[in-house]
Amino acid sequence: MSNQRIAILTDTGTNTPASFLAEHDIRTVSLRINYSDGTSYRSGVDITAEELVARLPQEIPTTSLPSPEQIREALEQARADGYEKAVFVTISAGLSATNQTVRLVASQMRDFPVIVINTKSIGIAAGLVVMAAAEMVEADVPFRRLEQRLKALSSQTRVFFSTKTLDYLRKGGRISEAIYRLGSFLNIKPVITCDEGGYYVVARKARGWEKSLDCEVSLIAEHAAQLRRPVRLAICCSASNDHFDELEKKLRTQLERRGVAVSGPVVRTDVSPDLLVHTGPDVVGMGVTPDWQS
Repeated sequence: MSNQRIAILTDTGTNTPASFLAEHDIRTVSLRINYSDGTSYRSGVDITAEELVARLPQEIPTTSLPSPEQIREALEQARADGYEKAVFVTISAGLSATNQTVRLVASQMRDFPVIVINTKSIGIAAGLVVMAAAEMVEADVPFRRLEQRLKALSSQTRVFFSTKTLDYLRKGGRISEAIYRLGSFLNIKPVITCDEGGYYVVARKARGWEKSLDCEVSLIAEHAAQLRRPVRLAICCSASNDHFDELEKKLRTQLERRGVAVSGPVVRTDVSPDLLVHTGPDVVGMGVTPDWQS
């Protein structure tokens, strides 16, 4: 716990590694997974990634944001636990209304200042911002400076991911019908990223699964080189696609060729159930962010 008594909170869509959450006392508010029979589960609490994948052949559920009550309870619990202020880091406001809801609840908190950060990203790239927020607080970066620094970091952080089937992205309205048809008929695998507004866009197209992973590596390396400073990297794989060792080796090789230093270990994490709803069981993503301490 920081001497500043600043709590860090996030939502499950940021895919922040569980070990880091526990080590740094980061509180997580779960997105919800909803089935047609009326049942609803808190992602990562009432339903695991494995359980969700097992049910996908029968039904692709929908997701919804945490309720205002859940968010308020998390903030109130942080205050009850001795924190005096909070930073709440969310997935892109362009992909979920979570950020907007957190802002509304935060504005109603009395005598408990809350900074709300829109990462304009999703998955482990947003998780890298969560991790940086915790590290900044523990390094005694003043509360009044955290918002500006985390916004700047978010604007330079990128996510790239691809999936073997586009059915789930299509069902959730995340890709157009034209991209879906192109991918289905020609085995084109688009690599998805978030644009400056935090919305999904196609970063590059590859023919076949393995080439799409190579494209992800290349895109990460290209963005890292543009930052002109040491970077932190992260890899996120679903259970059916354990490419961690292979991708880390490729990432380090490409960044070394470009003269880009990698700070610390490459973060590895699995995929939260709420993200699997929109990507399907076969997804691999990567994130890159500047090392804020460099």
